[in-house]
Amino acid sequence: MTTELIIAGASGRMGRMLLETAAADPTVRVVGALDAPGSAAIGISVHSFGAGVDVRVEDRLDGVAPGAVLIDFTRPEASIDYLERCSLLGLAHVIGTTGFSSAQIERMRELAQVVPVVWAPNFSVGVNAVFRLLEQAARSLAQGYDIEIVEMHHRHKVDAPSGTAVRMGEVIAEAQGTRLEDRAIWSREGHTGPRPDRAIGFATLRGGDVVGDHTVIFAGAGERIEITHKSASRIAYAAGAIRAAKWVAGRAPGLYDMRDVLGG
Repeated sequence: MTTELIIAGASGRMGRMLLETAAADPTVRVVGALDAPGSAAIGISVHSFGAGVDVRVEDRLDGVAPGAVLIDFTRPEASIDYLERCSLLGLAHVIGTTGFSSAQIERMRELAQVVPVVWAPNFSVGVNAVFRLLEQAARSLAQGYDIEIVEMHHRHKVDAPSGTAVRMGEVIAEAQGTRLEDRAIWSREGHTGPRPDRAIGFATLRGGDVVGDHTVIFAGAGERIEITHKSASRIAYAAGAIRAAKWVAGRAPGLYDMRDVLGG
């Protein structure tokens, strides 16, 4: 069975990778492409982006047959607008956007009662395997270890820390029976005093064309454990998102994540 895809942000770095990855997968077919109003890509065929099909880039989600799945790695405001439209058209939505406000997340939850949504801070299968490793490490190292999360991304990334880093912190906190918001130190400057017990610290680096590096450090007396994931290409994100799109097509409404897609 072929899954029909619509790619949002088609002219961007992630959009082009999604198009290229979809073109190499015989079980999916790109039937639509979107970009922001005013984009120079509007009206251009995605064939020029490596999609392998002659679909023109549009600035509005409309006229798509039910059953297609929108894959969206854009900006929070755009993603919510797309989800509003998906709920009217009956389209499933795969969202890789990060940086949502609490109000936007609540709206996403509401709309996921109408159409199925897969939302994840990172669609890499490897990163999702790291989440599971962190659960185990957090339980084993719950006492006597300070936890720091360091992430680095390219100079164009607009939210900090990354959604993946935040999710890593949430996974650790939840595995230890706590809440990240009660433990997070998002930045440090000046005379900070001693490190609080049970804190989860974050450090954010930006520069160059780094796709995404994440390291979680458990620092104890006489030893340090580091769990690291490094992305050399966006292809892992694209492959995971397309896997999620194939999984969510035809599902009942609900807000799902990559744990659901990967089977628990």
